[in-house]
Amino acid sequence: MNIEEGFVDVTGGKVWYRRVNGAANAAPLLVLHGGPGSSCYALQRLDKLAEDTGRAVVYYDQLGAGRSKGPTDKALWNLDRYVQELGQVREQLGLDKVHILGHSWGTTLLAAYLLTKPDGVKSAIFSSPCLDAPRWAKDQERLLKELPEETQAVIARCEAEGTTDSEEYQQAMRVFAKNFVCRIEISPEEREMTTKLANLDVYNTMWGPSEFCVTGNLKEFDCTPRLHELRVPSLFLCGRYDEATPESTSYFSSLVPGAQLHIFENSAHSPYREQPEEYRETVAEFLDQAKFASS
Repeated sequence: MNIEEGFVDVTGGKVWYRRVNGAANAAPLLVLHGGPGSSCYALQRLDKLAEDTGRAVVYYDQLGAGRSKGPTDKALWNLDRYVQELGQVREQLGLDKVHILGHSWGTTLLAAYLLTKPDGVKSAIFSSPCLDAPRWAKDQERLLKELPEETQAVIARCEAEGTTDSEEYQQAMRVFAKNFVCRIEISPEEREMTTKLANLDVYNTMWGPSEFCVTGNLKEFDCTPRLHELRVPSLFLCGRYDEATPESTSYFSSLVPGAQLHIFENSAHSPYREQPEEYRETVAEFLDQAKFASS
């Protein structure tokens, strides 16, 4: 594969990007990673889409995270600046016509960006979406009740005492993750690299101490009243056991005119890991359809 990597300037610093070039002259797919404060490392499984579809696949690590670490100014960690950053990345990489896939927090960013009515977006893929933070928090309350009672007790106590940085809380988070984030074993190499590239400062500032404790500056985010404004072909994806629950994902898709929905029956929040072939096939098929729908 022909791979290009480098840095582009954005408000507040520089971000690292990776472009996997395909053989065809087709609108590329731009991938927005989850987090906030994570990286595109695990999502690079989508490299094969460049080979399968011929279109380029482009990733970037958002400012402050992954290979774009550097700034420490917490004033940079807000949705509006990340929306601005997305537009700057598109402009500097020449992505005039583009399909965009966001995963988890990446869907928050994608929806907020689309609501600025940018030109040239051919389609949107909302993978394990978080489009209503209060609804997300309620979903997690329900999912927590499915965990062993002792795990629930640890989580409740640590959050009440403010000891969410303790080892017992982290262990409880791992139990939650095994059920609702990724149900397969992640290799030690990937786990190590994912941890190394993450910036918990960004995550805590924007989200909170865990998936199910939303205290950051995104805690009131809710774009559902405006989803009907989206006018690009849209696909919603999630796993059957996803913390981005099938019920909420289906609800979000119902608000976007003409949107499609696909649920991965053997996955949680990481279907690109848990069912990678079906994930790539589903995305590729949608992109092929969107090529005609948006032309």
